[in-house]
Amino acid sequence: QVHLTESGGGSVQAGGSLRLSCLVSGRTFSNYDMAWFRQTPGKSRELVARITWDAKTRYGDSVKGRFTISRDNIKNTVYLQLNSLKPGDTAIYYCARGGSSTEYSSPAAYDSWGQGTQVTVSS
Repeated sequence: QVHLTESGGGSVQAGGSLRLSCLVSGRTFSNYDMAWFRQTPGKSRELVARITWDAKTRYGDSVKGRFTISRDNIKNTVYLQLNSLKPGDTAIYYCARGGSSTEYSSPAAYDSWGQGTQVTVSS
């Protein structure tokens, strides 16, 4: 069974930066596409960024140019660099494994999830 463990969340002021990490257990990390979602109370999970097994990336419209997703297949870790943070970025951020080139924006396309890490941005 795979385990995903996020870290790096916290509280920052608007304009600040954070770097989220997601450590994935198992030996097949490099074979999988990975993604970051976020969720606020009363709303469904929103795709923030996605990276394929061969490092192709895709971003949600609201974070393009501010967030960067990357992966280190030696460390079994996927990262999300959050820059120029806004209060609207406040959410719980989740790491997820799976999806495909045709099904990547729906949480249902992912088979494994981390427990989430809170990001709070104050104005």
